[in-house]
Amino acid sequence: MTRILQIRRGTSAQNDNFTGMAGEITMDTTNKTVRIHDGETLGGIALARADEVASNHEVEFFDINSVDADFWQTLFATYQTNPFHTASSVLMNVANNMTFYDASFSELTEVPLFARAFLICQEDDAGYSTGDETSVFGIGDYSSPAIYTYIGDYILHARLFSGGQSFWVPHKTSGAKTNLTTSKWKLKITVYY
Repeated sequence: MTRILQIRRGTSAQNDNFTGMAGEITMDTTNKTVRIHDGETLGGIALARADEVASNHEVEFFDINSVDADFWQTLFATYQTNPFHTASSVLMNVANNMTFYDASFSELTEVPLFARAFLICQEDDAGYSTGDETSVFGIGDYSSPAIYTYIGDYILHARLFSGGQSFWVPHKTSGAKTNLTTSKWKLKITVYY
């Protein structure tokens, strides 16, 4: 004798008010379709019959090259972020007895979005070569020192406080904290506005 598997079934209204167990399948006798249940969604998720799905010859493919150039220009103009402008200080000597380094930007009279300090290698040191630039450095016990900005006398000032402590960089190849030979490095402060 053959065995028959019969799943739960009910009208569309009955299915709409039923939350089946996760993985359960029920039959919608009104719409002649099945519903898949996840244990949470009231009514489950109705599956489409073959006669409800468009045949391959009815499917339209989208060609992105057919979009008018004005659409893209409008889209980018609306959503693109404004580009950053930058201004950099002159190169300053690095010394372990300095309290702070001050960069003045007379052409700017507004507080920038952010500011960063860079060390530029002037002679090979700590695994770096002449001309190498890094923003990864520390002063004393602090890594990634912050730049403070303020406007005074209608001039933007960007300051890096060192408190007379020693500058260091992670060695370029080993990553070990390495004190700088201060005469071999220069400091540059860049503001982004």
